[in-house]
Amino acid sequence: MDYKKELAAYFKENCLFDEPMSRHTTYRTGGPAQVYVYPASSEDWSFVLKLARTENIPLHIIGFGSNILVGGKGIGGIVCSTKHMNQTAVKGNRITAQAGAALDKVCEISVEAGLAGMEKLSGIPGSVGGAVYMNAGAFGQETFDCLEYVEVIDFEGKPAMLLKKDLPHSYRHVEGIEDYIVLSAGFMLESKDFASLTETRNSILHKRIEKQPLDFPSAGSVFKRPVGDYASRLIDEAGLRGLSIGGAKVSEKHAGFIINFNHATPEDIKDLMAEVRRQVKEKSGIELELEQILWGDFAR
Repeated sequence: MDYKKELAAYFKENCLFDEPMSRHTTYRTGGPAQVYVYPASSEDWSFVLKLARTENIPLHIIGFGSNILVGGKGIGGIVCSTKHMNQTAVKGNRITAQAGAALDKVCEISVEAGLAGMEKLSGIPGSVGGAVYMNAGAFGQETFDCLEYVEVIDFEGKPAMLLKKDLPHSYRHVEGIEDYIVLSAGFMLESKDFASLTETRNSILHKRIEKQPLDFPSAGSVFKRPVGDYASRLIDEAGLRGLSIGGAKVSEKHAGFIINFNHATPEDIKDLMAEVRRQVKEKSGIELELEQILWGDFAR
């Protein structure tokens, strides 16, 4: 029995073949995933991991696809979506959330519960798992600021609970997290006045609408912030605002974003990333580091 049949028999309607990744990434472009499944429990993960291990099949994990560019030729092996793992719970000052819960929803829940520590992460379009994986942040607040623990499973199928201290972290980087799949996370927050938290959340959401090109598909900040500077400032200074290749363009509203403004192919976006890096290096001497993740095979 081949692995595709085994996956189809196990996951039934939650197993898709040749699934366009344009449906699952915020860039709204990308070739097909050979197999796309929705594990919802530890048992589901154990099944997929064992199959991938024994058959030597590549495995990719996706949340909301808000930091990923998939090549036009698609992606082999199995792509596992955490979207069916989206439960959240509040108990005292702690919020627990499964990996596939929307980070913004968790921020909203925390504010409604009068709990401070996540309100500035409001509007980030990713999942909790993705946010933990890359220590996502905004407006001076990071996911790890109030993270208490992470429930994970390793690629051998062994579950574990990792405390914050077990995961050395820095700006947009978590050491060793790539050895695990995030299943859920616990956040320890502080009680604070509901009205002031609501005001902060609304202010952050307003700033996002005001400053970011939310009317076009994108995947947020393309490049990491260089030490002591901003990628958007360097891109702007190099005169690249509005630069386009095919259907991809450096946003005129925020130079740190690349937008899919006219049916961009993944190759358009990738080429534009490379061109921006080349010109910024040439003009400022600074090598911009990609914050986004490239998956699969590109046509060029």
